[in-house]
Amino acid sequence: MDSATQSSHTAIDSTIREKFIGILGTEGLHLATPADSVYGVQAQFILEPATESQLADALRLANESKLAVIPRGGGTKLGWGSPPARADIILSTMRLNRVLEHAWADLTVTVEAGCNIQTLQETLAQHGQRLALDPLWPEKATVGGILSTNDSGALRLRFGALRDLIIGVTIALADGTLASSGGKVVKNVAGYDLPKLVTGALGTLGVITRAVFRLHPLPHNTRWFSISTANPEDTQKLVLAIQDSKLAHVALQTHFGAEAPPSIDVLFEGTEAGLKAQATQLRALAGSAQVPEAPRTAWRARQDLWQFSKPDETAIAKISILPTDFAHTIGLIRRAAVTSHTTWKSLMYATGLGWLRLEDASDNLHRVLTTLRADVEKIGGSLVVLHRPSTLQAFDAWGTPGDSLPLMKSVKRQLDPNNILNPSRFFGGI
Repeated sequence: MDSATQSSHTAIDSTIREKFIGILGTEGLHLATPADSVYGVQAQFILEPATESQLADALRLANESKLAVIPRGGGTKLGWGSPPARADIILSTMRLNRVLEHAWADLTVTVEAGCNIQTLQETLAQHGQRLALDPLWPEKATVGGILSTNDSGALRLRFGALRDLIIGVTIALADGTLASSGGKVVKNVAGYDLPKLVTGALGTLGVITRAVFRLHPLPHNTRWFSISTANPEDTQKLVLAIQDSKLAHVALQTHFGAEAPPSIDVLFEGTEAGLKAQATQLRALAGSAQVPEAPRTAWRARQDLWQFSKPDETAIAKISILPTDFAHTIGLIRRAAVTSHTTWKSLMYATGLGWLRLEDASDNLHRVLTTLRADVEKIGGSLVVLHRPSTLQAFDAWGTPGDSLPLMKSVKRQLDPNNILNPSRFFGGI
C-alpha cells in the first residue's frame, strides 16, 4: 500500500472473505489497489456482483460485519463529496450493465445501474429515442453514478432534471433488502417516492441496482447559436428576454471568465424550417448583436471545464442561484478572484445552476472559495466544491445544509443504521 494512502478500515478476516466468495464466486472478488482509493482512503477488496440478488447478499454480509462500503459505477465522480470516514469494500456495479427492457411504444426504459450512458443512448437510438440528459463523460458514467450524484447539464432547461426523468428504481438497502418504488408508466403517484429520494444521495441510503426512465424522441435536427455580450448585466437581460419569449429553445447557457467577454449559447431542436424560424426570432431579440451559428461541440462546454493539467492548483464548484442573480453572482466571483489574482472561468445555465473553475495556489483557492461560499449563501444560493487540491481535502465540500439536516440524518439512520454506506461523504458528515 502506498505510504500516502490512508488505511482506514476494519480488517476483513479469511472467514468473511470466503463468505463473499461463496456469494459472488472467485471472479466477483478482487484485491483493491492504491488506484482504487477514494481521497486517499484505501479499501481492501472490490466486489463485483453479477446480479441484483448477489449485490444485495454481499451488502447484507458487509452490514452484518460492520464493513464500510463505497458504491462505484464508472468511477468518474468518486472525487465528488467529502472524503469517506473509512473504506473497507468497493462495491462495483459494472457487471450489472444490461438494458433490461426498452418499452419504446410507452417511451420508457428499464436499465441496470452499471450500464454506461453512451451504451444506453445507442440502444435507445435504434428506435429513434433518447434519455434527454447530458451528463459528464457519458462513455464511462453509469446510470447508478449519475443518479447518485444527480448529474445533469444544459438539457434540464427543457426536459427537467433527473428527478423528473426517473419514474422507478430498485435499490439494495444495507440489510440486503431489495426495495423498489415507481414503475414503468409515466404517471405514478402511489407510494413512497424512492426514486427522488436516492437521486443525489451519493449512495448513502442504498445501492441503486436498476432504474426506469421516461424517454423522449430524438430530434430531427439540432442547431446551436452563439451571442457575444458586453458585460454580465447585458447577458442577464438577454437571457431573461429569451426565457420570457416564445422561443422553443432546448438549452441556454452563458460563459464568463477573466480572459474573455461574456457570451450566450442557445440550442434549438426541430425541423429545418422550424430551426430557421427560431433563428430569425433569436436574432430579432438580440438586436444589433451578431448571432452566428456555434459549433455542435458547444454541448461539451461543461466537460471542457474539467480539462486541466494542474489538479493541485484547480478547484471546480457547482453554484446554484436564482436566474435573476446571474450578474450579481459573476460580480462576486470577479471580486473574490481579482483580490487573490486567481484565474477563473464559469458556465451558467438559465435554470440558475452554474459551474465555476478556479486556478491558483491552494492557499488562494481556499480564500476565494470561503469568501464566495459566504457571499453566495447570503443571497440564498449554494456553492458545492466538486474538485479541490489534495491539500484542501479538509475543506467542506457541501457548505451550509440549512434546516434539512436533521431530516436527512433521520432518513439515513432508518435506511442505514450502521452507517456503512459511503460514511461521512454527504452533507453534515452523513
